[in-house]
Amino acid sequence: MLLHLVSLTAPLFLLVLLGYALSRFGWPRTASDALTRFVFSVAIPTLLFRLMSDFSHLPRVDARLLIAFFGGCLIVYAAGRLAGASLFRMDGVGQSVFAMGGIFSNNVLLGIPLAKVTLGEAALPAVSLVLVFNSLVLWTLVSISVEWARHRDLSPRGLVRTTRGVVTNPVVASILAGTAFGFLDVPLPGVIDQTLQMVSQAAVPLSLIALGMGLAEFGIRTGWRESAAIAVLKLVAQPVAVYALARVLALPPLETAAVVMLAALPVGANVYLMARQFDVLSGPVASSIVLTTALAALIALATGACSSSSSAPLKYRL
Repeated sequence: MLLHLVSLTAPLFLLVLLGYALSRFGWPRTASDALTRFVFSVAIPTLLFRLMSDFSHLPRVDARLLIAFFGGCLIVYAAGRLAGASLFRMDGVGQSVFAMGGIFSNNVLLGIPLAKVTLGEAALPAVSLVLVFNSLVLWTLVSISVEWARHRDLSPRGLVRTTRGVVTNPVVASILAGTAFGFLDVPLPGVIDQTLQMVSQAAVPLSLIALGMGLAEFGIRTGWRESAAIAVLKLVAQPVAVYALARVLALPPLETAAVVMLAALPVGANVYLMARQFDVLSGPVASSIVLTTALAALIALATGACSSSSSAPLKYRL
């Protein structure tokens, strides 16, 4: 168990270290900007389109599961925006990205493998549902939040401009297009699917390399107060909020364990891409990803050690 947790997190740090080394030893900032732009505009949208294109084949959704997880996300997001405004005097765009750091988890690399190890195969449908809706709900949420912060215009022209800004975002557009294609219930042609798969596989490692380049550019200690606040939101506030809602909704133990585990994962690298795209908080967000990943790994290792020394089973222990 402990060795498995180490094997899951070690590649993340190595890819970040690779990006850091490339930037420190010769690669110019233009390379980092180009890589970030490619990941945000091509690789991540391709990954999400392919993920959402299978939307219609997902198992039946337990509404309580989604309400518990995303209800907790919305509560913490609102708290994050309030903290960004009151504690750090951020504008609307900064508040949006800061709050997103408190709720957007590293589900792709860590969620499914950890669910298999800690909860078993029975938890995978619940985890998969959250993973799919995570992209749909949270990317759209931050895009709307940023566009509204930029325009704040309730006139018909202002609403059209805000809507256009949201739907033309490459990530949101890929999610909507993938969902629409999924409801057609038509399989992707083999050659197209294989091509999309190859590009999708590059999305996560390239995101982490871009993150390492950002750390070299901004420094790990840049905006440490904001980074620490994001870590508190992500590793404390979000799992507590999700757990509380799961209990209120009487969610079964397995589903409760699954959504709380996902809520307690570290900040996802996609938040750094958001920060670069919206040109705000790049340094603090980059630092918060490294900080929360390290803290989450230490917490998981400590929990695993305690569980292995106990006669009680690991499953569903909350």
